[in-house]
Amino acid sequence: MTDVVLWERQLPRNTGFVFDLKKGQSVRITSQTIIDFVCFNRDNLRERFDQARTKANQRKVFLTAGDSLVSKLNNTMMTIVEDTFKEGHHDLQEGMCSRKRHELAAKRGVWEATYGRPLSEMPTHGCTENLSGVLAPYGIALEDVPSPFNIFQDMIIREKTGVLEHSPIRPKPPGAHVTLRAEMDLLAALSTCPDVSVGGTTGATVAILDAAQG
Repeated sequence: MTDVVLWERQLPRNTGFVFDLKKGQSVRITSQTIIDFVCFNRDNLRERFDQARTKANQRKVFLTAGDSLVSKLNNTMMTIVEDTFKEGHHDLQEGMCSRKRHELAAKRGVWEATYGRPLSEMPTHGCTENLSGVLAPYGIALEDVPSPFNIFQDMIIREKTGVLEHSPIRPKPPGAHVTLRAEMDLLAALSTCPDVSVGGTTGATVAILDAAQG
């Protein structure tokens, strides 16, 4: 059965976006940069995606097609039905970038050690500001925005020490895509990361899909 594209949107770099998804609908995200993605139960916005439960319930730290996004109440919120990012993995360890986090890295003199390249840009805002900004009209405070599913963010995890390192691996042009199907009615939000680790310049294409009838 072929999915029908209900709508499609082009998003610029370092932008937040929020949208509704009905159970059974899917969102397809295409990009060459990191996408910070979160979701909430539309009927109970206090139930939200949870990094820890997602990892614990599936006994893995890297997600791909066939895996699920799980809430803090251990309910399956979304299923990854397609993943064309073959160059690397998606991240479930990092949180969100922010202006304060960038400023602290620069102030402490660890910018290059943290992001893998010299400081060439200090974004005025990051994914924290993007997500909290688009979710605020729904009564969701910054403190209630969960750590995201970081799509296309490849991280190096040192086996013996557990040290995390930013990787420069990103989808090759024209970009990879991930498709996630809603397993309940959802409020979803994403941020097109400024991606200072690679000097990102690209945004994303977001499409909402529904199963064709008939």
